[in-house]
Amino acid sequence: MTTWTLRRRPGRTLGFLLLVVLSFLVLRRLDWSTLIPLWLRHRKLGLQAKGQNFMLEDSIFWIFGGSIHYFRVPKEYWRDRLLKMKACGLNTLTTYVPWNLHEPERGKFDFSGNLDLEAFVLLAAEIGLWVILRPGPYICSEVDLGGLPSWLLQDSGMKLRTTYKGFTEAVDLYFDHLMSRVVPLQYKHGGPVIAVQVENEYGSYNKDPAYMPYIKKALEDRGIIELLLTSDNKDGLQKGVVHGVLATINLQSQQELQLLSTFLFSVQGIQPKMVMEYWTGWFDSWGGPHNILDSSDYDAVLTEAGDYTAKYSKLRDFFGSVSGIPLPPPPDLLPKMSYEPVTPSYYLSLWDALKYMEEPIKSEKPINMENLPVNNGNGQAFGYILYETTISSSGILSGLVCDRGQVFVNSVSIGFLDYQTMKIIIPRIQGYTVLRILVENRGRVNYGNNIDNQRKGLIGNLYLDNSPLKNFRIYSLDMKKSFFQRFDMDKWSTVPEAPAFPAFFLGGLSVGLSPADTFLKLEGWEKGVVFINGQNLGRYWNIGPQETLYLPGAWLDKGINQVIIFEETMAGPLVQSTDIPHLGRNQYIN
Repeated sequence: MTTWTLRRRPGRTLGFLLLVVLSFLVLRRLDWSTLIPLWLRHRKLGLQAKGQNFMLEDSIFWIFGGSIHYFRVPKEYWRDRLLKMKACGLNTLTTYVPWNLHEPERGKFDFSGNLDLEAFVLLAAEIGLWVILRPGPYICSEVDLGGLPSWLLQDSGMKLRTTYKGFTEAVDLYFDHLMSRVVPLQYKHGGPVIAVQVENEYGSYNKDPAYMPYIKKALEDRGIIELLLTSDNKDGLQKGVVHGVLATINLQSQQELQLLSTFLFSVQGIQPKMVMEYWTGWFDSWGGPHNILDSSDYDAVLTEAGDYTAKYSKLRDFFGSVSGIPLPPPPDLLPKMSYEPVTPSYYLSLWDALKYMEEPIKSEKPINMENLPVNNGNGQAFGYILYETTISSSGILSGLVCDRGQVFVNSVSIGFLDYQTMKIIIPRIQGYTVLRILVENRGRVNYGNNIDNQRKGLIGNLYLDNSPLKNFRIYSLDMKKSFFQRFDMDKWSTVPEAPAFPAFFLGGLSVGLSPADTFLKLEGWEKGVVFINGQNLGRYWNIGPQETLYLPGAWLDKGINQVIIFEETMAGPLVQSTDIPHLGRNQYIN
């Protein structure tokens, strides 16, 4: 077979060069604007701040926005939630982008399935919504470490949200990948993204004056050409303003609105005023009250299951009165179902499960979760971690445990170490004894000045009578899907009359031909985590206030669904299913 090259065909080379020259002469006279598709020709100016108004191209544009976070809603329900937003009279979707979920390991990106940002944004466009994107890198959003990856904390000198080299190098790599996906979604390229937020509430952090200009440039250098915004609450607005970026505000009350509007005028003159976050809900704390207020002031628009609240009706009436056109009808509610209770049939104690896991990590001193040599060198992000060592005497055990550690002598629980209880008495023992501490990561702080110190597990030395203990065996219990795949059915036994704890319990949830949403209630159980078909459904704890866990029907299969409960201290007889939530988590639209 003959291989053609320029060197062998000089005549063709000359012809090719003449064609290039001719093409250049023709294109010089060509009106390039005729090559732009008709539907793109009017998209030149985008969203602008002109005087006191927003303008989209040459028309005044009112932003009626709401937040739906794609990573918090099953992908199968995205359309339902966005249609409900549209039917409420809103015209703009805002969403965060969680770095920690999209880059779980350094340089390894995941935009698949429930993390398919592009599919979510394009679906919003299909439904008729504009999009304001909030890509961080820090997003707060009541997520672990404000959406920053935990592997950043492997660096003992890490300074998050600053121009510290270790942080900016990681941001640059992430933005290189993320913005290559975002750029085509912008308005001027034919997409629905009309504005992009620069970081999130940095004014209340404000540790590095060079940081926000760096983030602004990082966005622009990678092709972000739409309107840029900042977003700050009353504590940070004064220090959060960035040159060339429109400042917006986050607030809860009409009183704050007046004060912050006055301040905005003083720092950026006559510009359109925008509330990026009008807080419609608030988070609960374990053991505290359930936060709920009157719908005329402060509550959610949709429940976690996508059901309408009184707030939805009031907002729809309001937006309908100002829209000038009839609103689309609200979609029907998704069906709910009460299934037969799940009675666990099989059992595996944690101590028995250890022999089916990978060899423990051996270390002279404790290693925190983020620095464990697991997950291709990226440490452990979530779950539990078990420390074992050998002791030969009783005494006072002390150390910094983040966040909650259950202490065992051999397999007998003797109490807990946490932020309030930092010492515990080891009772009299005979000979060499195994000391175990099962530490739960209950989530890294997402807001405030302490985010650099959110490492989990045993932090520093563990002391017995002020002498540091040594020679630890450490088990990573991340409880991801792959974690459970090692427990074949032959590893499980029937549930004994007096189970040893902590332990895993296995049962089946029977579902008919049409899986529907439900809520699981663990009455009689004390504290642990529920997994459905390997999917982490969430924590439960009998101190409340949450009493049920929302289980989307999209996560269920026809037939028998695997239910695994990891219980720390006391198991109930069964797991109930109900079609009515009891103090469930709210999924809110701002």
